Amino acid sequence: MAEPARAHTIADIARLAGVSKSTVSRALNDSPLIGDETKERIRSIAKEHEFRMNVPARRLSLKQSHALALVTYDYKAEMQPDVFMLEIMSGISRALHARDFDLLVIQVGEEDTEWPRRYLETGRADGFILLAAMCTKKHLATLVDLRAPFIMWGVPPGSHEYCTVTGDSFAGGRIATERLVRRGCTRIAFLGGFEWDAEVKERYRGYEAALRDAGQTVDPALVVHAHWSEASAAEAMNELLTRAPDVDAVFVNSDRMAFAAMEVIQKHRRRIPDDIAVVGYDDVSIARYADPPLTTIRQSGPLAGRLLAEHLLQHLETGVITNVSIPAELVVRESA
Repeated sequence: MAEPARAHTIADIARLAGVSKSTVSRALNDSPLIGDETKERIRSIAKEHEFRMNVPARRLSLKQSHALALVTYDYKAEMQPDVFMLEIMSGISRALHARDFDLLVIQVGEEDTEWPRRYLETGRADGFILLAAMCTKKHLATLVDLRAPFIMWGVPPGSHEYCTVTGDSFAGGRIATERLVRRGCTRIAFLGGFEWDAEVKERYRGYEAALRDAGQTVDPALVVHAHWSEASAAEAMNELLTRAPDVDAVFVNSDRMAFAAMEVIQKHRRRIPDDIAVVGYDDVSIARYADPPLTTIRQSGPLAGRLLAEHLLQHLETGVITNVSIPAELVVRESA
């Protein structure tokens, strides 16, 4: 009796398993996109036929792009990339280039939950880099359920079931406010980004803790929020000066917004820092050239970008989940 024909190719395994060639490739590569039962069935067939994966063929079958996708959203037009985000992108791109990977910038819709599967199955991206301030709960749940390779920037420190890199926003908010307290300021305002943003909440907790430690109470009239843009920050600063004209300091949640806030303060003929001291956040490269140069909290954009790229690549290679926090550091300049 003749021996049954051996399976020599991925196509042979796919035919015997009743699945697609890409499913076979992903299963043999232990992809999280394939269920355990399907993986076990395909591996069993491969073992029975003494099948050995050809590495070049595997790359073609998996449609690996050697590209990671930075995800942006088309439903928040006011959230245009600022200097800090460009610095993060620069760090990502530089780290990927060192590993022969490319950076793909994609834009997705708020209601579209098929984009992770679409980009992975067509091989256009091997993994995703997302920003917590823009990622919806629906998209996050889709990525987790799909077990897609991704990493998130801006999630509060802690253990998560997916990879994260974040700045220590609580410490940053506390350090910024303590700087203003040490200057003798007693009417310290908080100009935050979106009220629901996790980073903003953490910076507010730090602000609140520093005031409490200094024996000061939080005055709701001194707390305003903006949409991370210059125009929105200017509007919030005008509102703040109208309802609390005795404000003598303001902690602004981004340098981008701080530049706009300082312009409004000066238009009101208030001197910085003599009348109102200002502390920003991020320490973007142009902060030192503001008028006056901006005191701010440094969280290195290039470092954040490098860590996002490196830890996602590590996750792709090993499956290890990492949650990394970068420190917040006060940079003192003339505005405070």
